[in-house]
Amino acid sequence: MGIMLLVAAAGKSAQFPLQAWLGDAMAGPTPVSALIHAATMVTAGVYLIVRSNFVFDAAPTAQLLVVIVGAITLMFGALVGTAKDDIKKALAASTMSQIGYMILGAGLGPAGYAFAIMHLLTHGFFKAGMFLGAGSVMHGMNDEVNMRKYGALRKFMPITFVTFGLGYLAIIGVPPFAGFYSKDMIIETAFNAGGAKGIILGSTALLGAAITAFYMTRVMILTFTSSKRWDDNQHPHESPILMWLPMAILAIGSVASGFLLSRGNALKNWLEPLFEHHGEHEELLAPIVVSGMALVAVAIGVAIAVIKYQLSDVENVAPENVSIFTRIARRDLLQDDINEALFMRPGQALTSALVKIDQTVVDGAVRGVGKMALGSGSTLRKTQTGFVRSYAVLILIGAATLIAAIWVVTK
Repeated sequence: MGIMLLVAAAGKSAQFPLQAWLGDAMAGPTPVSALIHAATMVTAGVYLIVRSNFVFDAAPTAQLLVVIVGAITLMFGALVGTAKDDIKKALAASTMSQIGYMILGAGLGPAGYAFAIMHLLTHGFFKAGMFLGAGSVMHGMNDEVNMRKYGALRKFMPITFVTFGLGYLAIIGVPPFAGFYSKDMIIETAFNAGGAKGIILGSTALLGAAITAFYMTRVMILTFTSSKRWDDNQHPHESPILMWLPMAILAIGSVASGFLLSRGNALKNWLEPLFEHHGEHEELLAPIVVSGMALVAVAIGVAIAVIKYQLSDVENVAPENVSIFTRIARRDLLQDDINEALFMRPGQALTSALVKIDQTVVDGAVRGVGKMALGSGSTLRKTQTGFVRSYAVLILIGAATLIAAIWVVTK
C-alpha cells in the first residue's frame, strides 16, 4: 500500500519518474501556474504521504523508496533548471526540485514530516510570487518568455524586481528568508538520518542547494541585472497595481513565513497529534554546522552564476556549441526520449498488431459468419420449389425423424 501511495504522490507532484508533464503544463496561463503548479495541486502528493504517515512508518521499504524518489527528483529538477531559457520552464524545474525536498523530508519519518509541510507552505509563498513575477515580466515584454531576450529590466520593472528578488532570496535559502528555515531543516534531518544513508541524503540535499542557487541566480541575472538584450520595438514597463499587489503580499510571506512557522516550533507542535510519538530525534550534526554548510553551498552556486552570466557577455540566442551535459539538460535529461522508447513506441507496436488481428481475425470471423448465412440462405431457398408434393415429402421426413428420436430416447 505504501508503494502505491508513493506512485500516486509521484504522479500528482511531478516526482521521478512521473515528472515529465510539469514542464508541458507551463503552456497554461501564468496565474494558473502560480496557483496550481506552485502552491496547491502539485504539492498535494506531499500532503498525501505525510497524512498517510502511519502506513509508511509500518513499511520501511516504502519509506526508503520515498527518500530515494525525493533525492533523485530534487537533483533532476535542479539539473534541468540550469539549462532552461524559458523563464516559466526554469521555474517549473525549480518547483519539481523543491517538491523533491519536501518528499525527501516526508520520507525521513517523524523527524521530517513537519519540515516537509513547512517547506510546502513557505514554497507556496515564494514560488507563487515568482510565477506571478514571471507573468509580470512577460506582460511588460509582449509575452516574450526567453530570458536571453531580457536583461536590465530592474530599471523598468522595479516593483517586480524587488518582489521577485525576495522570492529568489527565499528559495536559495538566504537567512532570514522563508526557505532558509524550511529547507535547512530538511537538510539537517537528512544528515541526522545517520550512517551512509544520512551522508548520501544530506550531501545530495546540499548539492541540490548549490545548484538551486546557481540556476535561480541565473534567472535573476538574465532577467533583471544583466545588459539589455531586447529589441528596440520592445517597451518594457511595470505592471499595474492589480498585478503587483498580489506579488507584494506573497513577497511578505517569502520574508516572514519561515520565521513565523518555526518560532517556538509552532508548526511542529500543531502537527504533532497527527504523528505517532517516536521520541526525540538524535542530532548528529549541530544545526549551526548544517546551516553553515548550506550557506557555503549557496555562496558557491551564486558565485558561479555571477561569473558566468553577470561578468560575461550573454548571447541572446542559446549557443549550439555546448557540452553534452547541457544538451541533455535542455532535453529534460532525455526523459521524453526514455518515455517514448519504453512506453510510446511499444504501445504503438502493440496497437498496430491489435489492429491487424482485428482486421484479419475479428473482421474475418464476422465476414465468415455473414457468408455462411448467405450460403445457407441460398441452399434453403432452393428447397422452396412451390410444389405441394415437395412440402409433403419434407413433412413426412421430419415427422419420421421426430418419431425415431422419441423411440430411441424412450426405449
